[in-house]
Amino acid sequence: MCGIFGYIGERKNASQIVFEGLKSLEYRGYDSWGVAVVTKLKNNKEEIRIKKKAGKIGKNNVNDLPGGAIAIGHTRWATHGGLTDLNSHPHLDCKKEIAVIHNGIFENYEEFKNKLIKKGHKFISQTDTEVISHLLESEDFRTVFNKMEGLNAVIVINSKKREIIAARNGSPLVIGFGMNENFLASDASALLPYTKKVYFLEDNEMAILTEKSVVIKDVKSGKTKKIKPQILNWKLAEGEKGKYPNFMLKEIYEQPKILSGIASNASESVKIAKEIRKSRGAYFVGCGSASYAAIAGTYLFSKVANRHINFAIGSEFGYHLDFLNKDSLIIPISQSGETMDILESIKKAKEKGAKIACLTNVLGSSLYRMSDYKMLIGAGPEKSVASTKALTGMIAHLILLAYALDGGIKDGQKVLAASADSTKKILSSKSIKSIKLLAGRISESKNTYIIGRGLSYPASLETAMKIKEISYIHAEGLAAGELKHGPLALVEKGTPCIAFLPNDETYGSNLAGAMEMKARGGFVIGISFKPHEVFDYYIPVTDAGVGTIIPNIVVAQLLAYFLTIKKGLDPDKPRNLAKSVTVK
Repeated sequence: MCGIFGYIGERKNASQIVFEGLKSLEYRGYDSWGVAVVTKLKNNKEEIRIKKKAGKIGKNNVNDLPGGAIAIGHTRWATHGGLTDLNSHPHLDCKKEIAVIHNGIFENYEEFKNKLIKKGHKFISQTDTEVISHLLESEDFRTVFNKMEGLNAVIVINSKKREIIAARNGSPLVIGFGMNENFLASDASALLPYTKKVYFLEDNEMAILTEKSVVIKDVKSGKTKKIKPQILNWKLAEGEKGKYPNFMLKEIYEQPKILSGIASNASESVKIAKEIRKSRGAYFVGCGSASYAAIAGTYLFSKVANRHINFAIGSEFGYHLDFLNKDSLIIPISQSGETMDILESIKKAKEKGAKIACLTNVLGSSLYRMSDYKMLIGAGPEKSVASTKALTGMIAHLILLAYALDGGIKDGQKVLAASADSTKKILSSKSIKSIKLLAGRISESKNTYIIGRGLSYPASLETAMKIKEISYIHAEGLAAGELKHGPLALVEKGTPCIAFLPNDETYGSNLAGAMEMKARGGFVIGISFKPHEVFDYYIPVTDAGVGTIIPNIVVAQLLAYFLTIKKGLDPDKPRNLAKSVTVK
């Protein structure tokens, strides 16, 4: 989950470039940061200078670091060792000639650390990463990396060599190609200010970067590999806040345009639909919000295409593999394409002979590369930790896919067009004012309950997720029929109770659930195509058929956002969470 950025080239402000790169990666989640730069002394010797601190970057800077043309930086998510300046990366060797940054866990570090201490090496941190820097004093990079157990990405600079060396096994690394300069990052979006020409390192590949070349080698054999860089299709402006106070609000407002764009390009859905027809057992797999998109997909495929699709949470799918075979089709859904729980499960599924058809937002991501068939969400870079546009983009693609499977792709496009129009109305000034007012009324609540049936059930799960992850109010999404099986005991006078009541077969049954909560004193918030006397507060959503799930979720996004702002919290960077979960 750490952020990594590196630069080597002709510019002499490498530390500043890296520092800005780290700031662009803050959404990944971190608790400390650091930068190392190779600088030239008056006697023409070169040394490594470091600045690192526990805590957020905030108003810090690297103006006190000297100039230099080679630098690496890191934002840490603490694993080995507490949250201190000394435990922050980068880490140096005894002679302070080698600096190392590291993402992942060096599982067998202790056996090497004990030997190094006996040899006289001095350790100043509690981290597994510092062991790497000391091993590199007497062994080459490839030898050291191959000794490491676990899933890792390691980046090294040496004051005696004008190069950056990096390798990965499990943790993402992206090379950026410039003119007489090259870059390295843990996320492709951080490279957009400098280049769109990139290469995503595969597992067990190492890269040697100089200002004029990039050499890729197999880290096991040492053999040089030929590579083909990719061109990112993202725009720089998509990764900037622009006129908005934060990324989350910007990304919420981008959704109607993204939905319209997905509706106009249905060719991939038609191709994947053919593979689903041929399969004997298909499975949606996702984590977090993507898992709710996957649940929505199971309803969509049943309702629209009369097709049963299995569902599993990404971290649990590894325990569902015994019955997979060469006729199975797995459809993993992931914004980043780097979610470790998904990747580990998919690797095991491939070993069983299953085919993989991914839905991801990142061209060239690990999931994208390991899949047999690929669908890009096309939402552009999403920087708020809480997913908004990527999630609704996932659901939009699943709507098209369900209609393509039924042979009615044009009907699916009409549904998405209606969904985009309904979402625009949610984003109108009148609607925004109403949702903002509601947030003010319930911001002091300790608990919130959300009910739905059918497609509104995954909408209720996603609503609870958004409220929990950014406003820190406990929220629980429920299948309305489960109220009487326990959760109704928690509803008391004034408890906010959100009910989704779309214009479908679930309306009457879900209305009954709203009435049950109202009878226990609940403050009932109706999100529906029409008002009802049971509602204490009503938010209208224009009917868009099965696509109504999308504007319903947009209401939830806005409610969670305004709750967060009301409480004075940062909606982009919720505590304890990260955008890309690249560890198990």
